Amino acid sequence: MTGKSEKDMVIYLSGDQQAAEPEPLPSFDELTPREIVVELDKYIVGQNAAKKAVAIALRNRVRRQKLQPELAEEILPKNILMIGPTGVGKTEIARRLARLAGCPFVKVEASKYTEVGYVGRDVESMVRDLVETSIDMVREEKLDEVAERAEQSAEERLLDLLLPASPLPADAGPTTEAQRREQVQRTRDKLRVQLREGKLDQRLVEVEVRERSMPSFEIITNQGVEEMDINVKDMLSGMFGQQKKKRKMTVSEAFDYLIQEEENRLIDMDQVTRVAVDRVEQMGILFIDEIDKIAGRESGHGPDVSREGVQRDILPIVEGTTVNTRYGMVRTDHILFIAAGAFHTAKPSDLIPELQGRFPIRVELSSLSEADFIRILTEPKNALIKQYIALLDTEGLKLSFSEDAIASMNTQRTSARAGCIRFWKRSSRKFPSRRRK
Repeated sequence: MTGKSEKDMVIYLSGDQQAAEPEPLPSFDELTPREIVVELDKYIVGQNAAKKAVAIALRNRVRRQKLQPELAEEILPKNILMIGPTGVGKTEIARRLARLAGCPFVKVEASKYTEVGYVGRDVESMVRDLVETSIDMVREEKLDEVAERAEQSAEERLLDLLLPASPLPADAGPTTEAQRREQVQRTRDKLRVQLREGKLDQRLVEVEVRERSMPSFEIITNQGVEEMDINVKDMLSGMFGQQKKKRKMTVSEAFDYLIQEEENRLIDMDQVTRVAVDRVEQMGILFIDEIDKIAGRESGHGPDVSREGVQRDILPIVEGTTVNTRYGMVRTDHILFIAAGAFHTAKPSDLIPELQGRFPIRVELSSLSEADFIRILTEPKNALIKQYIALLDTEGLKLSFSEDAIASMNTQRTSARAGCIRFWKRSSRKFPSRRRK
């Protein structure tokens, strides 16, 4: 049972909707700009001009990869400047685009950076963050490739712990040795079946784990340890070595630990680093939000004195430079930069001319109307109403919203998300508690 009001009602969803399998994503290399826009339409309402701009920019990257290396090196990405009020979909367009293409993506806020010489993060750290994201992406892909082998190796190691080898008697003959080996194999097969069925999960085993013996001190700099030219943590771990100690744990915990250890052994981190750095240089996307916060006329004093300095520090990265990271030198010539800002008090022309020229494509995103708010709540795949229906469905409650209920969420015209959350808090008090019989 579910409480009802004048503006909402309850209906039961058909079982087909719950059983439907997610549609497989098409191959990115085969997507045309029109098809990329269609994919973005599944999550973002309106803003067709911005969708077309990013779709063409992304498709050009695919085309560039099919050219001869000499010509491909000369083709630079056309960076995009999105202009529009808060909450109209600037960030979501870039994030969905990167997820669709499988590109390394990082969103940064321009207001968090300071001019060189001031306390705070320097602008090169955005490239380092992008490299770290790419490393994680490639490593996850490699983990998927070796997952089955790692699980098999971990299972064999765990069986060795459950059934340790015992020495044969000195006077054992070849026949006795063969019988003993056959008996051990049968016992091992029985343990393997019990292990896979979960019957041994709570049994305790003794596993040899590795612990790093690191000294208890830190090095603090403006840029942080991860951005120093020398990786101090790895250097110290090599100096002090790794200690091994035996620790008791359950079979289920030991299995997870051994799988992780086998995965780390099977993965070639040097190859992961090479692939990740190349992916950043050729396919990386950097989304610089709130770029309007570093625009504007300088007053010559006060906290805004470094606005133009931050722009001048960002300029060489957007133009194309080489950034030193812990994984080597990274070129930014072919990274796609997407900048965004509301530009309420400032104008794009308030940016320094050199930086303006590096964002040749400008797209103005329109404000959302009441009809757009209603579409945002109902149409996208990740619409909030669909999320709350799914949340209640986990408790056996079938919920649906009438058109009047959805329209009432937009009375204050703040945002579709805020309206839906307010409506949810009010309505959830009317749902009866489910008592177990």
